[in-house]
Amino acid sequence: MTLQRRQFLRASSASLATTLGASTLPVWAQAGGKGRRLRLGLIGTGMRGQVLLKELLRREDVDVVALCDIEPIMLGRALAMCQSFKKPQPRIYGERGDALAYRALLESKDLDGVIIATPWELHAPMAIDAMNAKIAVGCEVVAGISLQDHWDVLRTQQRTGTPYMLLENVCYRRDVMAVLQMVRAGMFGELVHLQGGYQHDLRAVKFNSGDPAKPYGGGVESGAKAWSEARWRTQHSVQRNGELYPSHGIGPCAMFTNIHRGNRFTHINSFASKARGLQDYVGKKMGAKDHPNAKQSYQLGDVVTTTLACQNGETILLQHDTSLPRPYSLGFRVQGTDGIWMDLNRSVHIEGVSKPHAWEDFQAYQDQFDHPLWKKYATTAEGAGHGGMDFFVVHAFVEALKAQAPMPIDVYDAVAWSAITPLSEQSIAEGFKTLPFPDFTEGRWQNRKPIFAFGDQY
Repeated sequence: MTLQRRQFLRASSASLATTLGASTLPVWAQAGGKGRRLRLGLIGTGMRGQVLLKELLRREDVDVVALCDIEPIMLGRALAMCQSFKKPQPRIYGERGDALAYRALLESKDLDGVIIATPWELHAPMAIDAMNAKIAVGCEVVAGISLQDHWDVLRTQQRTGTPYMLLENVCYRRDVMAVLQMVRAGMFGELVHLQGGYQHDLRAVKFNSGDPAKPYGGGVESGAKAWSEARWRTQHSVQRNGELYPSHGIGPCAMFTNIHRGNRFTHINSFASKARGLQDYVGKKMGAKDHPNAKQSYQLGDVVTTTLACQNGETILLQHDTSLPRPYSLGFRVQGTDGIWMDLNRSVHIEGVSKPHAWEDFQAYQDQFDHPLWKKYATTAEGAGHGGMDFFVVHAFVEALKAQAPMPIDVYDAVAWSAITPLSEQSIAEGFKTLPFPDFTEGRWQNRKPIFAFGDQY
């Protein structure tokens, strides 16, 4: 169902650019636009969209002028949020259920940028349409579904010059940013091996009762009868087998190793375990042995392990683990010739500083290497989603757009991190084969310089 919807959008996307009328230049394209207020729209006002909307509404340099969603309940909640912040009511699109209503939003003559927070399969066509309309894009993860999606997003950005940022919030996690400071200070020596992943029990997200009051949990429905993410996310577990959600793990690891800034991914392979967790959850844990979902087969292995090789000799291991009981952990590990950090036990070992063969608690190091962004904005970020990370990723998009500066997580990052998914699917389907990793920068990685989070510059 979701893939058919995506194909429907793609089939008519090529004609959108020719139907858009001339509009006022967005802030990012104006010679004198630097520092002006931004006029932003939001496509997708579901649970994730509402978190991002809150961050936009908290700001005094942003006007949310348009909202789009085909789910009236979610659209109503978003409008109520605008009212609670005492902000003007935005224009609304999609209330009649038209899947292409977002295109009317993109025809607006007063938009500088748009945040896309829709189901995964809609990200690429919506971002492409927005960039063709010269509207800057802040796109939730992932950037696309197929490998061709990622090339299409990249080529559109290159052709139009429209700013594009992947809204990967874990790059702004406080401990991750402190470790980035340590890496740049040489505390770990030369980096050798890194790990990360998405290890998060999502069984109650993939199934629910269809009750809008209980968007996460409360039943075993998925698809049309379900609510929120269970309407679409579970279908990916039914149809696909790969590293479906790579950017939370690979984003920080890519920043640590300067991917696309003097380094790049060269090879990838993936392995998948058997798939048992979702059937077990429906059939036994929820007491619904006779429910159709208990008989449904799922392609997604319960634990998918992906390894990437880098040009400069590092290896990176990712694990996707969302269908079995477990506490949340992204499983980060940064290891070099002089030491190691692991987030699971919040521990660090620095040779010559730590006691031999002994871990130290990470807190003292986090305090010492706390990133200037967190020192500057920690109070402002209080109450923001995901422990403050959502403030920082929205802040980075807004500030870069206002300053007419390069996006700190740019289109090359977006497509490479997200393309891990279709490449992992191909590797598994071909017998866990090692594949060459595409160079989306086409050689530019050799001369590009790191820009992410230097000082307090978003």
